[in-house]
Amino acid sequence: MRRLLVVAMLVVAPAMAVSLSAIAQQPATPSAQPKAEKMASDDVMALLEKGEVFFLDVREPSELEELGTLEGYVNIPLGQIEKRLKEIPKDKAVITA
Repeated sequence: MRRLLVVAMLVVAPAMAVSLSAIAQQPATPSAQPKAEKMASDDVMALLEKGEVFFLDVREPSELEELGTLEGYVNIPLGQIEKRLKEIPKDKAVITA
């Protein structure tokens, strides 16, 4: 079931690993593009099996109410990321939705 959930997630939402240090060092301008490594589904599965993944849902609460979320995701709305960076582990790949 867990594997099916992950595969479904990869089909529905693009998975990307985010380097938290890159986000923290990015200038706070709307045109700044984060530099995140894209990962193949096999790489994501390997990280999952090792427990080295943090699922981050960056949608607003109203979007969660309307569309729902997946079990295991932590919700930190995009507008709150900078204030709540301490809640995101630095030693894991971060997959966002």
